[in-house]
Amino acid sequence: MALTPVEIALASVLDGVRPTVVETVAIESANGRVLAADIAAKRTQPPFDAAAMDGWALTAADAPEAGARLAIVGEAAAGAGYHRPVGRGEAVRIFTGAPMPAGVDTVVMQEHARREGDTLILDEAAKAGRHVRRAGVDFREGDVGLAAGTRLGYTNLGLVAAMNHATVPVHRRPRIGFLATGDELVRPGTVPGPDQIVASNGYAIAALIRASGGKAIDLGIAPDRLDATRAAIRAGFDDGIDALVTMGGASVGDHDFVHRALEEEGVSFAFWKLAMRPGKPLMFGRRGEVRVLGLPGNPAASLVCGILYLAPLVRALSGLADPEPRRETVGLAAPLPANDQRQDYLRGRIVPGPDGRPQAAPLDSQDSSLLTRFSAADVLIVRPPHAPAAAAGDAVEVVRLG
Repeated sequence: MALTPVEIALASVLDGVRPTVVETVAIESANGRVLAADIAAKRTQPPFDAAAMDGWALTAADAPEAGARLAIVGEAAAGAGYHRPVGRGEAVRIFTGAPMPAGVDTVVMQEHARREGDTLILDEAAKAGRHVRRAGVDFREGDVGLAAGTRLGYTNLGLVAAMNHATVPVHRRPRIGFLATGDELVRPGTVPGPDQIVASNGYAIAALIRASGGKAIDLGIAPDRLDATRAAIRAGFDDGIDALVTMGGASVGDHDFVHRALEEEGVSFAFWKLAMRPGKPLMFGRRGEVRVLGLPGNPAASLVCGILYLAPLVRALSGLADPEPRRETVGLAAPLPANDQRQDYLRGRIVPGPDGRPQAAPLDSQDSSLLTRFSAADVLIVRPPHAPAAAAGDAVEVVRLG
C-alpha cells in the first residue's frame, strides 16, 4: 500500500467538513467559542466626543498663547457631563471619558494649567482638537466588528460587549469521542500488572480536543478483543459524537483489532498509513457525517498526529475560518542530515541564535515513545520528504506547540 502524503491526508480529513449547529450563548460563556455569524455594533463608540485626558475643556481660540485667562464655569466627569453650553472665554474642569460640553473644541491637560479661584491660567497655547476622542472613532452603529468564523477570547470579547451584545451566535462545541485500546493499559493512579503500563495518550488527546474548541467524550479503554472494541466504538456512535478518535491498535499485528472493528461498524477508510514520521500508521475514515481518526499508540506519534490532523478537524467542526496548523520560518540551531521519503516532525525548542533571532534546536532523541522529550518541546521542526542535509542557520519551517 502506497503511503499517503501529509498534505493530501490533511485535505482529505478537512474535505467537506460542515461546522456544528448554531446556538446562542451568553457573552460570559462565549470564551473559546467560534462565531456563527457576523457581529455588528448596536451603538456608536464612543457615542459622543469625549475627553481623552484629565484637564480643562475650552475653545482653542481663547488661548492662542501661554498666560491666557478663562473663567471656570463648571465640571464634567464620566457619567456626569456638563450640559450647558460653554461660552467664549470660559472653561470647564473635565475628566477622562466625560462628554465634551457644547461650545468647546479642545482639552488642555491639567499639568499645563493652574487654577486661581474661579480663574484658569494656561501655561501653554491651546490647540483645537487636542486630547479629544471623536464620536465613533472606535466603531459606529452598524459596523461589523467581528466576522463569522472568528474564535472569541480575551482579545475580542471586550469588543463584543462594547458593541452592546449580551449574547452571541456560536457553533456548538464538537463532541469528540476518544477511545484507547490495549490489554497493556491501566488508568493513572492504579497499580499496573507486570506486563502493563499506565495509559497516557487519552489525557493528552483530551486536552488537545478541549484546547481546539471541542468537548472530549471519554469512551474508556477497550481490551484487545474484537467484540469489546466494536462495542466501545458503537457506544461512541450511539452517543451522537461528531468525530471519533482511537488510540493504538492501528497496526497489523495479531492483537490489533481497531481497523477491522471500525470497518465492521460501518467506517469507510480514505487512507491508512502516511508518509510521515512519527505517525505512519494513521487511519482516517468516515461513517456518514462522523469522521474517524485512528491514531498510533506511541505517545509522541499520537500527539503529532493529533496536532496535525485532529486539532484542525476540531477547529473546522467548530466553524473556525482557518483551521489548519500555522507554520512559521526560523533558523536552524544545529545541522540535520538529509531526509528520506517521509516527512519528519522533529520535536525541538526555540532558542536565541547568535544574532538574537529565534532558532529551532532539535531535541537529542526523537523516539516516538518518549513523553519527556515532547514535554520539553515547544515546536515541531518540519523536514519535507527528501530534504537535503541542512546546516546550522538554514531556514526551516516549524509548527508551534501550545
